[in-house]
Amino acid sequence: MRPCVLLSLFASSLATMVIACATSNGGDGPSGPSGDGGAGATGGAGEGAGAGGSAGAGGFFLDDGGTGTDAPFSDDAACASTASEATVEKLPVDIIWVVDNSSSMEPAIIEIKKGLNAFAALIAAKNLDYKVIMLSLRNKTSPVQISGSTRYPICIPAPLAGDDNCGNGARFFHSSVDIRSVQPLEQFLGTLGQTDGYKLGDERGGEPWKQELRPQATKTIVIVSDDNSRLSAANFESFQGGKNPANTLTLPPGILNPTWNGLFTDYVFSGIYGWDSLSNPNTVCQYADGTEPPSSGPTYTTLVNKTGGVRAKLCDGSAAWQPFFDAVAQAVDQTAKLSCELAIPKPPSGEDLDPELVNVALSDGGAPTYLPRVADAAACNGGGWYYDDPAAPKKVILCESSCDQAQALVGEDKTGKIEVFFGCQSIIK
Repeated sequence: MRPCVLLSLFASSLATMVIACATSNGGDGPSGPSGDGGAGATGGAGEGAGAGGSAGAGGFFLDDGGTGTDAPFSDDAACASTASEATVEKLPVDIIWVVDNSSSMEPAIIEIKKGLNAFAALIAAKNLDYKVIMLSLRNKTSPVQISGSTRYPICIPAPLAGDDNCGNGARFFHSSVDIRSVQPLEQFLGTLGQTDGYKLGDERGGEPWKQELRPQATKTIVIVSDDNSRLSAANFESFQGGKNPANTLTLPPGILNPTWNGLFTDYVFSGIYGWDSLSNPNTVCQYADGTEPPSSGPTYTTLVNKTGGVRAKLCDGSAAWQPFFDAVAQAVDQTAKLSCELAIPKPPSGEDLDPELVNVALSDGGAPTYLPRVADAAACNGGGWYYDDPAAPKKVILCESSCDQAQALVGEDKTGKIEVFFGCQSIIK
């Protein structure tokens, strides 16, 4: 039986896998993965890689494990090749819309109701596993009177919603929260954590929605408001939890607090609000009739700039909405993370896979950088990779830091690739 030697996952949505198989009796001497029989590791110490296990001009070498001696890859590496295809997968995406229900927001709410289904279709066209979560007052009747105030709710129609009566769907969840003009970020946190004052039935509360978020999904937050948040950007991210700085209610910790277990790590904040100037966050835009929104939303500008989100001017009216939907969809796609769990392909007929003869490398047109194999996720300090099940592996899983390296190299409009080599003794950390 012949062990498999090479799998390449290229940057396109369909990745080409090249699987080369070593002959059972080896070649005349060590060779590289190309199988040329003469380009492999023939030099001694100093000609190959250093302790990191990367490839040098002389060929491929193993980490010496601290012994001070470079060890070449297996000499049973002369091989022929066959090819198949695999898909480079992206992790799911959760998109949370937070929409102000103030009476001045009627035009924006009309645009959201009209355009959210098309927005979801844009995301779906990018082959992303998406979910849209809406935080805003829900009612099919609009406007409504609440405590003597006129409020403009949203009722998203099918097919994104489950029905034409504001129902939830497979990819849509609506938590009915009466979003106040300067309180969107407070209500986001409060309903996320279901703290006192923000639970279902409370004046500022709504249905629980944290359960709709998927731990591995990238998070995009989209704010729609004509005012500013009285909760600061710093508190939105890093509040320690406790009494709301603006009232007597209770807030949970900010979204980047460790108690959320990384749920919002690398989140992106986007919005359509009352800003006007790229250089001065306090400059308010003007509507066509010469009036102005209550605020330029400087807190939202801080979060957009910090997270690399996109924004549009609320004052531009209906003309702003389609470009904004498009820009948010594009940003969601660009920030979606690659799945760093790589399925090990089934070897061609008549060939075996030896889990001890596997190596993983990242490359971007130059010499590949080899990652060491570690025992498990707990041993990932410094990067590397491990198996889902060492006894019967089905997946190669990249450590978090190595996954970040791969994210920078592999994906749409990128030229890098992840290579999984089979047939040479694993580099062990």
